[in-house]
Amino acid sequence: MIRRLVVFALFLAAAAPARAQSVDTAGAGALIAQAMDHSEVMQNLQYLSDVIGPRLSGSAAMKRANEWTAQRYRDYGLTASLESYPFGVTWERGEASLWLTTPFKRQITAHSWAWTQGTPKGAPVSGPVVRINGSADSLDTYLPKVKGAWLVMSEPAYVWNPDGPPMTAADSALMREAQQRRTAAFQRPGRDTSAAGRRAAQQANYDRAWKLKKAGALGVLTDGAKEFGLVTMSGSPNSVSPLPNLVVSHEDFLLIGRLMERGESPRLTGRVTNTLGAKPVEQYNTIGELRGSEKPDEVVILGAHLDSWDLGTGVTDNGTGSMVVLEAARAIAQSGVKPKRTIRFILFSGEEQGLMGSRAYAAAHAAESERIQAVLVLDNGTGRITGQALQGRDELEQLWKDLLAPVTTLGATGVRKANKGGTDHLAFIPYGVPGFNFDQETRGYNHTHHSQVDTYDHAVPDDLKQASAVMAVTALELANLDALLPRGATTPVTPAVPMKPSAGLAAK
Repeated sequence: MIRRLVVFALFLAAAAPARAQSVDTAGAGALIAQAMDHSEVMQNLQYLSDVIGPRLSGSAAMKRANEWTAQRYRDYGLTASLESYPFGVTWERGEASLWLTTPFKRQITAHSWAWTQGTPKGAPVSGPVVRINGSADSLDTYLPKVKGAWLVMSEPAYVWNPDGPPMTAADSALMREAQQRRTAAFQRPGRDTSAAGRRAAQQANYDRAWKLKKAGALGVLTDGAKEFGLVTMSGSPNSVSPLPNLVVSHEDFLLIGRLMERGESPRLTGRVTNTLGAKPVEQYNTIGELRGSEKPDEVVILGAHLDSWDLGTGVTDNGTGSMVVLEAARAIAQSGVKPKRTIRFILFSGEEQGLMGSRAYAAAHAAESERIQAVLVLDNGTGRITGQALQGRDELEQLWKDLLAPVTTLGATGVRKANKGGTDHLAFIPYGVPGFNFDQETRGYNHTHHSQVDTYDHAVPDDLKQASAVMAVTALELANLDALLPRGATTPVTPAVPMKPSAGLAAK
């Protein structure tokens, strides 16, 4: 009991500075004026999206984006550098086509999943569609059925018809049930959730593709999970698949499913040409820095990911966030304010392949994690910032309300007890660093992200100006706090490594 009391007292002592600190709002007005009245965010975003284009990690365009953003930092008076990390093999999208040939002929909207192989020699392959249980536990039951077939291995997504009546509570329940069915294979009672157990499950899932390839399967069909022919893209060099995987529009995925349910035995002809690199390559994070005037060894990090998928031009995911970070750097540098701590502006690569850039950065800088005040990330589209999710750091609620006070008139008012996932702030939390991802207006993000329409015309200029102001103001305030925020709990970090097929599976 005494030991527990001592530990609790130490915890209270560590947490006290965060509750007691007052926020210095001096300079906020100058930053808001810079961001709102002298913004360069849209011209930078247009160059990034329309001239450099999509920035798939490992591509020449990604390196060009790294170098261009580093130069923009220098143009604004910051120091800048590129920091490398091992990425994996490159992947280049080729041509992809898919036709329904039975019971009638019609082209299917389809795009190759990233880091998957093409059809043999890039030639067309034809066969029936077969539904199998995608669970690794029951795969052997289905292997005799897959030779010469295209495979459906997952339930369709539940996509609400936007032309239908408003969604009811019953509709919401159906959507939740559909989502649970799609993830049921990962929620079975008794599943080992340890690091070793998760790795074993990943290995089993990875081996599945090799077993299906050896059994003669032609490829896999994946639901695009959006409406109006849009698709959701993903993939990673850590799990290169030997099977073609075609992401088809939700409407076409449902059509194929209905035909199978009727016993119509749909047949498809598909052709895919992709190019995989022969050896691993390095990738880069772009880092800009304004050195602190009083505590230069302590750091506030503003971040966003510069890489994108390649069906569109990567605007709302996440050219907007990247250019807001760049604009926040410009606003601070050109406003004349002098932050006490160093502010570092990091544009990560490899986020779309599993937070690879931010995880590499956090690991490489683990020794300075105790001196990182906080990491603030923007990665939820073009919408204005509405507030902050506390990411389990509920003791910082009042502090965040005080940090947002100068920008409440811009609409950044909400502080909520919630955890947000899926982007680069997560890479720092295992090291005890306070990490946050701003809440934003949706502005169609669920439609545009990872899809063919993630393009410049969906950007909202006034929202991006507002977001630049909010990021600049909160970064300056955190840089000028009297003390560092209390550290969070530290947890072991297991580095991600490329998957390799189990012995014998890769043999021809």
